[in-house]
Amino acid sequence: MDEKTRTELEAAAFRGLAEHLRRRTDVQNIDLMNLSGFCRNCLSKWYRAAAEERDIEMSYDAAREIVYGMPYDEWKDKHQGKASEEQKRAFEETKPLHAHISGHSK
Repeated sequence: MDEKTRTELEAAAFRGLAEHLRRRTDVQNIDLMNLSGFCRNCLSKWYRAAAEERDIEMSYDAAREIVYGMPYDEWKDKHQGKASEEQKRAFEETKPLHAHISGHSK
């Protein structure tokens, strides 16, 4: 497979993942982090890091809007619930397994 085709397929896979996460507003970021080690915010940070690697200026808020499909504050108001003590505990326990985003802290 040539590089252009690989990049096109990866871009399509990213768009599919982002769209799926936009539809699954019932799945909270903390649940994603606890189960998979990454969430919508991590995906946004990877997107922004990729832009910065290519000398494209992009704010974290702009990257989050691409991933969430709306401004983060709007998504948060509409869909984000309060994390339970159990979710918070699991988050702390799974921290060593959370995604690493080059040049960015969690």
